[in-house]
Amino acid sequence: MNASPHVVEHDHVIDLDGALDFLNTLDLDDGQLMEHFQSPSDAASWFVQHGLLHDDEARGWSEPDLDRVRDARAGLRAVVDAIAESRTPPADAVERVNGILDGRPMARLVLEDGAVRVGHRHRGPASAEVLVPIAEAIVDEIAEGRPDRFRICDNDRCRWTFYDASPTGRRRWCDMKTCGNRAKAARHRARMKAAEHATQRAT
Repeated sequence: MNASPHVVEHDHVIDLDGALDFLNTLDLDDGQLMEHFQSPSDAASWFVQHGLLHDDEARGWSEPDLDRVRDARAGLRAVVDAIAESRTPPADAVERVNGILDGRPMARLVLEDGAVRVGHRHRGPASAEVLVPIAEAIVDEIAEGRPDRFRICDNDRCRWTFYDASPTGRRRWCDMKTCGNRAKAARHRARMKAAEHATQRAT
């Protein structure tokens, strides 16, 4: 284990929307599966952009780091999908999420210039610790929020996961301007086609 011997003061956090965005880094693009983490550097860059990783910690990521991130994503996605579909999550997915949470940095008190502050000590590789805030955001919602508002986009050529914060709790698409409008357009085309066929049969 590449545990860091130094104590640091910063905390990395991500909100629930950001955590769900992580799950959508493996998604469908017009029905075709698309992997956004093609390389270790792709994954590291995502965490840097989302404030979970420092630039210097992003250097030197390797295939094991990429595998760890993808495996964690699969476990988290399996849990969220199961909740969104009102079924029991797979036991192995639950264990993977618990494994992520086990990687939390250890809290430490630090004396500096006569004052005490709280820092933390790294216990594992950066590619493990960056996953902790993502898992925590999702687990906190399961524990204390409205996990019944987890959704999967109704567009079967998208299937993004998202949180339904609408007043009615009846949101069906990840984005009304994209998937929602596409669904409406598809229904309109289907109605027009059905009407055309009915007219042809009548004449």
